[in-house]
Amino acid sequence: MNLLITGVSIADPSSQFNQQICDVRVVNGEIAAIDTQITPQAGEEIFDGKGAYLSPGFFDLNCAIGDPGFETKEDIETATAAASAGGFTGLAVLPNTEPVTHSKSQVYYVVNKAKGLLVDVLPIGAISHNLEGKELAELYDMQQAGAVAFSDGLKPIADDGFMSRALQYAKGFDGLLMVYPENKSIAGKAQVNESSTSVLLGMKGIPALAEEMQISRDIYLSTFHNAPLHIHNISTAGSVALIKKAKAEGAKITCDVAAHHLVFTEELLNDFDSNYKVKPPLRGNADIEALLAGLADGTVDAISAQHRPHEVEHKDVEFEIAAYGIIALQTALPLLVQAGLGAQQIAAKLAIAPRRILNLPVPVIEAGQKANFTLFSTEQQWQYTESNNYSKSANSPLLNQTLTGKVMLVYNNKQFQVYG
Repeated sequence: MNLLITGVSIADPSSQFNQQICDVRVVNGEIAAIDTQITPQAGEEIFDGKGAYLSPGFFDLNCAIGDPGFETKEDIETATAAASAGGFTGLAVLPNTEPVTHSKSQVYYVVNKAKGLLVDVLPIGAISHNLEGKELAELYDMQQAGAVAFSDGLKPIADDGFMSRALQYAKGFDGLLMVYPENKSIAGKAQVNESSTSVLLGMKGIPALAEEMQISRDIYLSTFHNAPLHIHNISTAGSVALIKKAKAEGAKITCDVAAHHLVFTEELLNDFDSNYKVKPPLRGNADIEALLAGLADGTVDAISAQHRPHEVEHKDVEFEIAAYGIIALQTALPLLVQAGLGAQQIAAKLAIAPRRILNLPVPVIEAGQKANFTLFSTEQQWQYTESNNYSKSANSPLLNQTLTGKVMLVYNNKQFQVYG
């Protein structure tokens, strides 16, 4: 079905129409025309975009889906439904499944199961066999099968020699490693940020040092091999400083921050609500200020949702035994609005930069280009409830709250979905 979006503000720095109010016509999956005013045609669906923004479709860099093996948490169908409602037209999915995505057959499974969906689902292969950090997985074969990068997900790679060999090997075929920054020997079994808050809670804390030591090591190894490396979900001011210095010295380092680390602070743990239990742990206000400054100056390249679905029996328990993570695909936009980001920065960090990091084609709001976009408002409010939560899981502290920042329409792969 053909579509005409009227009176929308373009949020795409790569478009000649950026920051202009335009009408946008889509015909058979392609942007057919952009102009200040377009006359509607018969049989065309018209959508009023007044007061809203049109950007390239959002893309998430590290989404957890339980399919295969943990479909009770989330499967590809429910994850893509939640992604679409959150404005995402593409997901890079982590290999933490059963079996682990550590061979080309598991990559093919994800690629084939996701065919024909509105949301692109792109597999990330494991760096190590069974995520054990000991033996390299079939990196090159997985890349040939469709893996866009390699990661052990939330499992940090502890062995320095193994990390060094992985970087050296992946460099040979332009493969990108993506790592979670935590030194396990420093973090131990602690579950919250080490601070005065952790003392008041009576809980052992994870010091910022655990993240920053791991980042220092990975920067050193990446620089030594002159190999690209992406660091997932940084959370401390010290991490921002380390990466800023490394980039200034020419290191091939990129990084992202989870949307909730730009808003939530450790004080939210005072009631021991396990829905706020995440990894890295929630930090302090000074860290949030540093992360926002890093986004503004380009140190922090991208924003991710860090979607981590869990069954109720893994979250509705005592804090110390609860699983880490929240469902986040539908709430990333409201959190970025709450953090003070404007439409241009949201488009740059949530849509464009993630694809560039993975060396994927970046959609552009221009005539003649494939239609892959998100229409969203930074002012419209909506209620996030169980009835409009498209995820199979419900582990979000934002459920049953009024949120500001709403996705109105997404378009990709000749399909579109409207959200009222």
